[in-house]
Amino acid sequence: MKLVVAITGSSGSKLGIKFIQNLPESIEVFAVFSKSAKKALKLEEGIDITKLFKENEKIHIFKENQIEAPISSGSFKTEKMIILPCSMNTLAKCSVGISDNLITRAFTVMLKEKREIVLAPREMPFSTIALENMHKLSQLGVTIAPPVLAYYSKQNSLELMEDFMIGKWYDLLKIEHNLYERWK
Repeated sequence: MKLVVAITGSSGSKLGIKFIQNLPESIEVFAVFSKSAKKALKLEEGIDITKLFKENEKIHIFKENQIEAPISSGSFKTEKMIILPCSMNTLAKCSVGISDNLITRAFTVMLKEKREIVLAPREMPFSTIALENMHKLSQLGVTIAPPVLAYYSKQNSLELMEDFMIGKWYDLLKIEHNLYERWK
């Protein structure tokens, strides 16, 4: 599977990193970090993405201004895309078809090619405008899946809560995992 993972600039960008790190080795990842995501990762987590994933040949990292990247074309076959987290700015651009960077361009390509897309908006509370944007995208077949906890899997640490959310996103993308205890 070829998977596009976009990490946009909002708090919680670490979830996007952990999402990539837990993927099975059989998945080829095409990751794009927005400038704001890079800044949030540096400020909140002390993470410099230029040092991440260097040794992994299955993970391709692109800059948001790298519009010549293969994922900007519909003729390049990727099956699925997730924007995690999805900033309200990116959500708004996606909802009206603005493709002014590689993230929104890849989204537009995935949408026109009718490929699977999951958006994980990270904001609370959602404004009426954000809810309208999510509603519009949902009607176009985009799955809206913000990071929401469930308590039936007995998470008792932040790490287990993150594993649960990542597992739910994997479920939506039909990626096998054992990140949380399923309901019995």
